[in-house]
Amino acid sequence: MSKILGVLGGMGPAATVAFLARVQALTPARGDADHIRVVMDMNPQVPDRNTRPGEAEAELAAMALRLKAAGAQVLAMPCNTAHAQKAGIVAAGLPFIDMIAATVAAVGGHDARAVGILATPGGEALYRPALEAEGIKPVLLQGGDREAFMACVYGVKRGDTGAANRAEMARLAQALTVAGADAIIAGCTEVPLLLDASDVSVPLVDSAEVLAGACVEACLSDD
Repeated sequence: MSKILGVLGGMGPAATVAFLARVQALTPARGDADHIRVVMDMNPQVPDRNTRPGEAEAELAAMALRLKAAGAQVLAMPCNTAHAQKAGIVAAGLPFIDMIAATVAAVGGHDARAVGILATPGGEALYRPALEAEGIKPVLLQGGDREAFMACVYGVKRGDTGAANRAEMARLAQALTVAGADAIIAGCTEVPLLLDASDVSVPLVDSAEVLAGACVEACLSDD
């Protein structure tokens, strides 16, 4: 029997739903009973991870404890930025799958020397040192493109996944390739709701897809 996955969700809701769909799609199953049991706290009221990090960590810690009480045996959180507050989650005493570490490890499979980061400022602050520790040069959005990226993300949170928002995210990805990136990390879980691998001329490493795969592996493992 697989381990029970506990998901700290809601940051944002659409990205969490898409993540759960990835877990389901990546699970090798022949019927309902072969799928992973999931308990989830879909909590869009987690305080802002960029402006209220202490309050966010306290709420994430409470969520982790609630999931543990509900039977979770492995924890995951499909929000890159909130990994800056992962200490509160780890304190619950369950294995926690680190999305940042898993994504950087996946980047290694593309033999990339310079990697573009599509992420919030908080996400950039996590990915930059993690990539540099592996000898990989981070490539970041510059100037007004940083604000344009956040506008795209908040558009998704408002339900805007239309053609104009998708075109803008593709333009931002192209800006990173022009700046020298030979792979790109979708380092915000809203990004893949706007950007497909076919929209990018270099490999696109989707952090949500990576995390979903890691969750399946961890829950089906005998360890």
